[in-house]
Amino acid sequence: MYSSITQDIQITVEPEFVPERSDADQATFFWAYTVEIANQSAHTVQLTARHWKITDANGRLEEVKGPGVVGEQPVLKPGESFRYTSGCPLTTPSGIMTGSYRMVAENGEIFEAEIPVFSLDSPYEARVLH
Repeated sequence: MYSSITQDIQITVEPEFVPERSDADQATFFWAYTVEIANQSAHTVQLTARHWKITDANGRLEEVKGPGVVGEQPVLKPGESFRYTSGCPLTTPSGIMTGSYRMVAENGEIFEAEIPVFSLDSPYEARVLH
């Protein structure tokens, strides 16, 4: 599990390799990731946009930007959280993801809540310890 906090907004991510949606012979590897966004501040905030940076094992970067998450722009009152699961396909057996969510506080302040860097690992990736 990976976690970060920006301006009292805690983002926790738990990735999981999905073997039934992956095929090493076809260079298709799939991960599901569950994100929880918890408002630990004293103010109501709304998630209005996402910006993902996905890097595969070959160093190829793909950026994904768009409104909200999973078709929603959740409003979180103090103490509330929002949880969702999404997925990521790669053509390599490992990679990393990171990014940010654009948050708008009730006073109109806009800030980027950091999504922690997390690794996408599969059983097809050889591990080497130095």
